[in-house]
Amino acid sequence: MKDLPELSPWNLLAAWALGGGQVRYSVPEEAKGGTVVGRLAQDLGLEAGEAEARRLRLVAQGRRASVEVSGASGALVVSSRLDREELCGKSAPCALRLEVLLERPLRVFHVEVEVTDINDNAPLFPAATKNLSIAESSLPGSRFPLEGASDADIGANAQLSYTLSPSEHFALDMKSSDDRKSLFLVLTKGLDRESLAEHRLVLTATDGGRPSLTGTVELLVSVLDANDNAPEFNQSVYKVQVMESAAEGTLVARVGATDPDEGINQEFSFTIISSVPAAKRDVFSIDPQTGEIRLRGPLDFEEVRLYELDKGVPPLSGHCSVELEVLDVNDNAPEVWVTSLSVPVPEDASVGTVVALLSVSDRDSGANGRVRCAVWPPAPFGLVATFAGSYSLVLREALDRERVSEYEVEVRAEDGGAPPLRASRGLRVPVSDVNDNAPAFAQAVYTVLARENNAAGAELARLWARDPDEAGNGRVSYSVAEGGAGAGSGSGAGWRPASSYVSVDAESGRLWALRPLDYEELQVLQFEVRAVDAGEPPLCGNATVQLFVVDENDNAPALLPPAGGGPGPWAAGEASASVVAKIRAVDADSGYNAWLRYELWEPRGKGPFRVGLYSGEVSTARALEEADGPRQRLLIVVRDHGEPSRSATATLSVSLVEGAEAALSAAAAGGAAAAAAATNVWLVVAICAVSSLFLLAVVLYGASRWAPRAAVLAGPGPATLVCASEVGSWSYSQRQSRSLCVADGAGKSDLMVFSPNCPPPPGFSSQHGLCQSCWFLVCNISECYCFCRRTAVQEDMVWL
Repeated sequence: MKDLPELSPWNLLAAWALGGGQVRYSVPEEAKGGTVVGRLAQDLGLEAGEAEARRLRLVAQGRRASVEVSGASGALVVSSRLDREELCGKSAPCALRLEVLLERPLRVFHVEVEVTDINDNAPLFPAATKNLSIAESSLPGSRFPLEGASDADIGANAQLSYTLSPSEHFALDMKSSDDRKSLFLVLTKGLDRESLAEHRLVLTATDGGRPSLTGTVELLVSVLDANDNAPEFNQSVYKVQVMESAAEGTLVARVGATDPDEGINQEFSFTIISSVPAAKRDVFSIDPQTGEIRLRGPLDFEEVRLYELDKGVPPLSGHCSVELEVLDVNDNAPEVWVTSLSVPVPEDASVGTVVALLSVSDRDSGANGRVRCAVWPPAPFGLVATFAGSYSLVLREALDRERVSEYEVEVRAEDGGAPPLRASRGLRVPVSDVNDNAPAFAQAVYTVLARENNAAGAELARLWARDPDEAGNGRVSYSVAEGGAGAGSGSGAGWRPASSYVSVDAESGRLWALRPLDYEELQVLQFEVRAVDAGEPPLCGNATVQLFVVDENDNAPALLPPAGGGPGPWAAGEASASVVAKIRAVDADSGYNAWLRYELWEPRGKGPFRVGLYSGEVSTARALEEADGPRQRLLIVVRDHGEPSRSATATLSVSLVEGAEAALSAAAAGGAAAAAAATNVWLVVAICAVSSLFLLAVVLYGASRWAPRAAVLAGPGPATLVCASEVGSWSYSQRQSRSLCVADGAGKSDLMVFSPNCPPPPGFSSQHGLCQSCWFLVCNISECYCFCRRTAVQEDMVWL
């Protein structure tokens, strides 16, 4: 640290006190630049280097300070010329009121530096020469007033004493009253114009300083011819009061005088021969004939409160004093200065934080100079009086930049005059942002529908989180936080993180697909997206995304092998509506895309066979006839309900036999004789066989037609319901599910039936007892699809 200059002896004796946040120093005027006034940082209890780190600095209150804080040492030093007379005039004591600011945290100290007077001003007379006219007939003891000198210093340095150069005719007399000194030139010996017409004297004024300074004026006394009687005033002292706001030309006083002489010696005129203070002599004028004293310029109570005028009537003169007391009027409005403004204010600033320092003054005196201050609006700021004429603008309530980002504050001052005068000062107080708001998504849960087989890089959704903070505190970045899909979501094995399926743009919040989605692999993907701001420390918010993969018809029906060896040949003449076979097929898709229908493609027309539209059962449409031929080739098409639909083709061969005729043909080949003998026997056998076959066919038909077609195994398990209404909206719920198995084959493990929770459509009547409100319902092991519509179910629809 740079060494500080040593304190001078008079500075070492400077008195300072630290109490109530106030420090006092004294320094003599005309101290050289760099002179240390006091070790401010040390007196405030700051450690070494803390003054510079916390930006210790001064703010002056309405005038040039002439002192400053040394940044490195924290000492208070003289920065420019200190002239007490320039700073304070005749006011005593002369004090510089300063405010010291410390940051982190903000603290305010009051510093008062008293500038002490030194004897740097010599007494000064109004003029270098003073002319006096004295009649030779003047009697010894006659007194003639003289104008004294002035000294800009104060105290002992301004205490003046006077001496007159030696003279046998004149002496000096001085009278003091009410702190004012009056000088008189006293005639000690009669004058004789004929022997000496002019006397030259030197009047010397000496102040009380150490060392003392002097000033002189030359008195030139002219001796006039005899005029026995001098004019006499009616009063020796005229005391007058006049308002400082009196207009020019206002009559101040009227003085009168008489002269007992006669003729020309009786005539006299009035004139002002001196004024205290001398600089204000031109403020007054006197009518030479009437003695009326009037104002020629403005009065200022704040500058001069008392005037003393001397009037004379040469060549023989009489003297009187007019003491003029100026009464204060409320002609000065208060003045408000902002000495320090700490903006912007952080929105998390604590109550009591100092925002600004203000200085208020009024040049009037008494009630006219007493000032009241207030702040508008009254919240969230307030005023605290910290020192005489000093106020702090402090925070009264907590701030919220997101609600109000800037305040226009007005400090109003009003004095106690009648009528009062007012002044105001406006301040703009911006509020700076802190990271006090976490990003918030518009929704806690986002439901996103994505069709399978989408292109890689396709945009699935756009997420948006709002952060009311500004700049970096409100800049939000997005990321996939957690979530994924396990083996239960589809046929794939193992758990996969959500980040392998989707990604989110860090800046825009767009949700992208990283690869094509496969409904058969993944039906539901649930994960969290995190929004983080760029504040310090960063704040974050989360939202849950439920991604539902919508099935596309990308799988054709697949035919299953027969459950057993299949039916044998069918004989002609069989009864109608007998079940010949059952076509079994499955579709890896779901919903409509997995709902299969069976159509008999060949032969067309009124053939002997038909196929169930939704069951796939091939049955006889009528009784078989010989004309139908020995073989029937059936071409059956299996279609799903997707758009566009996909299909598979099954070929079914049905052999027709004539049971009785075949037996007879075999017997005839054995011989004619045997045939004739056994004709009746075989006829009976054939009739019995045909009857048995017919009876067996009836039993089998009845058993297959009325027996239960499915064994339902009930068991609890989670299921995902996605319900599509007539406007295409989707919902998500959990329900109880049941597995469905066909009686003549292995169960289709990815099909389920249950009662959904969709509202029943108007006019719908359930005939099948499985669904009260869905038009179609298909489930797999993890979720179900219920397709609702607002029209009644078709009459020919077969429900599982």
